[in-house]
Amino acid sequence: MTVALKKNLSDDLTSVTAGQAAQGCYHCGLPVPAGCDFQLEIDGDRQPFCCPACRAVAGAIIAGGLGNFYQFRTELNSRAEAEVDAEDYRIYDTPELQQSFVQQLDDGTRRAQLLIEGITCAACVWLIEHYLDGYGAVTGVKVNAHTHRCVVDWQPEAGRLSDLMAALAAIGYRPMPATDDRLQDLQRRESRQALLRLGVAGIGMMQVGMVAIGLYAGGLQGIGETWEHLLRWVSMLIATPVVFYSARPFFSGALRVLRARHLSMDVPVAMAIGGAYAASCWATLFGGGEVYFDSVSMFTFFLLLGRYLEMRARHRNAAASGRLAHLLPLSVRRVRRSEAGEEIADVAVKQLQVGDCIRVRAGETFACDGEVLEGRSGAVEAMLTGEAEPVLKQPGDRVSAGTLNTDGSLLVEVKALGQHTQLSAIEQLVEQAQQEKPSQVALADRVAGYFVGVVLIVTGLVGWFWYHQAPEQAFWICLSVLVVTCPCALSLATPTALTTAIDTLRRRGLLVTRAHVVEGLEKVTCVVFDKTGTLTQGEPRVEDVVVTGELSRQRCLAVAAALETGSNHPLARAFADYSGTVFAEGIETVTGSGVSGRIDGRDYRLGTADFAAAGAPPPAGAGQWLALSVTDATSGRVQLLAWFSLRDQVRERAAAAVAALREELQLEVVLLSGDSSSATAEVAAAVGIANYRGGATPQDKLDYIQARQRYGDVVMMVGDGINDIPVLSGADVSVAMGSASDLAQTRADSILLNGQLEQLPAALVFARRARRTIRQNLGWAAGYNGLALPLAAMGWVPPYAAALGMSASSLVVVLNALRLGRR
Repeated sequence: MTVALKKNLSDDLTSVTAGQAAQGCYHCGLPVPAGCDFQLEIDGDRQPFCCPACRAVAGAIIAGGLGNFYQFRTELNSRAEAEVDAEDYRIYDTPELQQSFVQQLDDGTRRAQLLIEGITCAACVWLIEHYLDGYGAVTGVKVNAHTHRCVVDWQPEAGRLSDLMAALAAIGYRPMPATDDRLQDLQRRESRQALLRLGVAGIGMMQVGMVAIGLYAGGLQGIGETWEHLLRWVSMLIATPVVFYSARPFFSGALRVLRARHLSMDVPVAMAIGGAYAASCWATLFGGGEVYFDSVSMFTFFLLLGRYLEMRARHRNAAASGRLAHLLPLSVRRVRRSEAGEEIADVAVKQLQVGDCIRVRAGETFACDGEVLEGRSGAVEAMLTGEAEPVLKQPGDRVSAGTLNTDGSLLVEVKALGQHTQLSAIEQLVEQAQQEKPSQVALADRVAGYFVGVVLIVTGLVGWFWYHQAPEQAFWICLSVLVVTCPCALSLATPTALTTAIDTLRRRGLLVTRAHVVEGLEKVTCVVFDKTGTLTQGEPRVEDVVVTGELSRQRCLAVAAALETGSNHPLARAFADYSGTVFAEGIETVTGSGVSGRIDGRDYRLGTADFAAAGAPPPAGAGQWLALSVTDATSGRVQLLAWFSLRDQVRERAAAAVAALREELQLEVVLLSGDSSSATAEVAAAVGIANYRGGATPQDKLDYIQARQRYGDVVMMVGDGINDIPVLSGADVSVAMGSASDLAQTRADSILLNGQLEQLPAALVFARRARRTIRQNLGWAAGYNGLALPLAAMGWVPPYAAALGMSASSLVVVLNALRLGRR
């Protein structure tokens, strides 16, 4: 909560809260026991406290220069704990425990995900953020008032996490790690509380309805004044917990957005419930007019029912994403070998370290990323790639955490654990995509805010009209207008469909890392492919060596392997089998051209003809040719030593994918490659691409993309490798292959985990279907509000029917979005 927002809080609300505090403990509001003299001077006045803990918490807040918190909070705090001991949080400084909720960032900063207990209002968020900002070790703090989740970035060399957690506890907010177990517990508590509110509203609705039957029957047949007053009082007593407990989320939500000078659907709902209840109480206490406690209870129940079902759908989508805790085993079988024999022990996953060996039997899940040392078996990697068929794993192959061993027993060396696994990285990317707000959702939110404002104006005009036509009906018609036109369905129409679409694409093997992808895929007009590692397998092999200089064939291969040491370019893997006999130093990579380095005091180059062979033409023949040359130290003359012919296999279904893009979806398909023109032409002919270009530098690719965009095309770029990073960043929608470099994947909007190119046209078709679903949802929401508003304004929709209609409209869009994922 910003300081500007803090200054805009209501003075009336401030005085009420301060007054409540003055009657009891200044911090928590509880009664001060007789004879207690726990006081503290705040703003020149002696304030009472119920216990030393509350006084200590208030003292910490005041000492931090944050005394304004008490002026602008909207609810009283929970009673402080008896004592805060920093040693209680020392356990969270252990690296093994931090693996589950602390992330190491690239700049050395650490990021902790915490859940905070005790948050009651937006002022609490302001207090936590500003209090932690006062610590020199903290570089950033973000608190979500809805989920009670806090993200803290801090420098480990400047302070310990336990000190930050103890500081939060000292001001009355108990922090805990935001692990999967705790997040699931939070969801369970949210569901339990929602069910309790719904249950209270349901029981109240039924009981008030029974009493209302007597009132309505008495109105028709006659009823004594005493009995009428009694029934009204009974109705009020039953409806009161419905309004003050069950309907509380609507009031708190309305208050929150009004303080922030915004409008949401909670505003008209809170006005409707509060207004109907207040008017009915007035009629009960002072006589005259009708009471509608049954209507208040009924539409509160229907509103809560709609929100509960929406919450269940949201939780179901989150569960479908596959949490790490659900996939990994709790313990593993660790194997240690020595001269004395083999020692096998069952240990917890958290006790594993990189370099340990574990035995994974058939039917068990891999607990880590690792390398197979012994055995042969299949692994189902559907959670990562969407491919249900087992992939053969044998010595030297990598396995991933969360995947399933199907056939035989494997001995695996641990390479990565916890947050460093591929599964955890995918999980973080999914969360990133879900946290982003695409333009469609942002537009819907803005429209909903304006719509609420229009509804309030229309309600005022309708009330003015009916006040002059039928004053006894004016209030209830306004109530119906407020409820029936609440834009819940409008706000839910887009995000529910997008969330379902992102999860469905992930299950098919396309991991969406930016939320705008689903929106962008539907508009794509041109698809641009890279060649190596994209249309081809990315595993080239040396097919021929043409020696032109003083070195032997084996020496040339060894020099080339030394120059490619450490490179993650697909072409470097072609020389991996020849490494180990020669070593290079001062290796430099020229993106799109080649590599250079010094071996035994001589400068070598390996790469394209222009880079390594001074433009000399390569030998005739198919394949991609790389030149190896050496530069004379005295004359500076470049001597060509050898030509290497490399060939890479085209992906099995690349031609079918290109055909589907061109013929079925009517999109233009282009191949841009930095490889030679002959190699590019060979691959283009094999997959059926007529528009291609070889020898393209990264800048050439980016220029081509930007030129197409200037002509109005929406371009999707599919690439692999570091040289594709500029064009991946510049394309409207970008897809990195699952085997791409880490840097390329971070710059891409989505990752094709399973490497199956046929998923691309399927994703484009699915994006169009998702777009249709969004349009259906928006059409339904707009049509419903357009029809319901005039009917309610004419007095044809009673309040309970208005609540039922609004809840039904929200459920329609949610169920329609869920249907998208099942088709």
